[in-house]
Amino acid sequence: MNQSVTEKLFKILPGLNLIHNYKKEYLAKDLFAGLSVAAIVLPIGIAYAALIGLPPQAGLYSSILPMVVYALMGSSRQLILGPDAATCLLVASVITPLAASSPEKYMALSIMVAIIVGSLCILGGLFRLGSIANFLSKPILTGYLNGLAISIILGQLGKLFGFELVSKEFFEMIAEFISKIDLTNVYTLVTGGGAFILILLLKKYYPRLPAPLIAVIIGIIIISVFKGTNGITLVGAIPSGFPSVSLPKFENVNILHLIYESSGIVLISFCSLMLTNKSFASRNGYSVNPNQDFIALGVADIMSGLSHGFVISGADSRTAVNNASGGKTQLVSVFAAIAILICLLFFTGYLSLLPVTVLSAIIISACIGLFDIEYSRKLFKLSKVEFVISVLTSVSVILIGVMPGVFIAVALSIFRLVRNAAHPHISIQGKHKDSTTFQNIIDNPDAEQIPGILILKIESALIFFNADYVKNGILNLISDQKEKVNSLIINAESVNLLDVTAANMIENLNTELSKQGIQLIFARANSRFTSMIFELDLLDKQAQEVSFNSVNDAVQNCITSKNQ
Repeated sequence: MNQSVTEKLFKILPGLNLIHNYKKEYLAKDLFAGLSVAAIVLPIGIAYAALIGLPPQAGLYSSILPMVVYALMGSSRQLILGPDAATCLLVASVITPLAASSPEKYMALSIMVAIIVGSLCILGGLFRLGSIANFLSKPILTGYLNGLAISIILGQLGKLFGFELVSKEFFEMIAEFISKIDLTNVYTLVTGGGAFILILLLKKYYPRLPAPLIAVIIGIIIISVFKGTNGITLVGAIPSGFPSVSLPKFENVNILHLIYESSGIVLISFCSLMLTNKSFASRNGYSVNPNQDFIALGVADIMSGLSHGFVISGADSRTAVNNASGGKTQLVSVFAAIAILICLLFFTGYLSLLPVTVLSAIIISACIGLFDIEYSRKLFKLSKVEFVISVLTSVSVILIGVMPGVFIAVALSIFRLVRNAAHPHISIQGKHKDSTTFQNIIDNPDAEQIPGILILKIESALIFFNADYVKNGILNLISDQKEKVNSLIINAESVNLLDVTAANMIENLNTELSKQGIQLIFARANSRFTSMIFELDLLDKQAQEVSFNSVNDAVQNCITSKNQ
């Protein structure tokens, strides 16, 4: 194999670099971290399969091959892939209306969605769309997760209390829960409630212990010791071994509809993955490759689907366990996958005795971790507008559903982006005393305006949909000046883009200013800006007369021109 092919292989599969770079002293730490991660993945995988409405083994299948795939293809040394609350609820919202109460079709649709999502992720990575992870702002993502957590918790309360909630709408579900409260199975509630309290206490006082696994073990022991369920619903039989990798049969499925619905899952699952990914990479002093991870997530989703699992994402709780346990390399995921496979081979008999109410307790405790109240408080203090958008996102998810909530979150992101771009800030700049520095006069009270000269800084690109706003803003600022303006200097250092419409706007602006006897000149404009202006012959002057390298040079030119 020649060197170029080897380099390409190592680029596609970064995990193979461990062959050359792995240190022996990492082995014990990676093995311990892998077992610790498996101890969390095992109960959470089963719980999140129940959240979607799939058999418990599907959650374990969704953890094995995806972790191995990411260990080979991913750019992070810490990230653990696996079932995620947000993606699970999204998948359920997509396939439930299409399954027609058929378990076989439900499973087939879940597999198909995983394959479609994976394919879209691979395309996203190949087309270098990894920057999509920056598309959902943290306020919107926080609002989405807050609303999601409330929806999931409400949906799990019935299982925690021992009865089933049929309603899907938020307020109807609340009403149904209240109406059925007298159907509560005390044994179920005590078992689930006890597991919930135990998990919270362990997380608070003994965070290094695998709280969900301990709750699962105690729940199984309770059922085994008392030799009866007392009406407590159990997980039931789990087939041992690993399924064959295969495609299910698909009949009467609208592929285009599934692709459309899956696009929202891609957005949320990848953004969630990168939020976790960047956080832990920053803590450990290295960077990650979004496009590489987009492809890795896609291949992992496809392998999850082919092995009868479902859509997965970056798992923040399991990644945190990996980091806290001292995991050093991607081998942690491989060791964790092997441990889960061993459980599937030899311990499924014990897992069949697991009370469903314990799984609900695990899901509810995990969803509490989705809430970020502290960040919401900071957001309220720093930006009321972004706080309101965050709350609106939460309300959308709760009241109209998860998938519509995703698109509303995207729409809010686009609306805010377009609104800010359409109404760029125009600041008045003044000169610091005994200095050649010019700053915003509002933020810097010591900066003083120069008589007869108005210096404006446009803090945005100039394009077709904000050109008129900028022009009107400039004219209004000129009319608001107490002294007569003889020269207008536009500091264009922040104008990174100028299109033809905006260039025509500058031509019209110059015409109006000329009628008022005001000279228009520019400072700190990039080459693209100046070439657009002068190639279109918008200003009837030489470039050196109206475009300067610094604001101070432009000011001195105005003063010289005035004195001549």
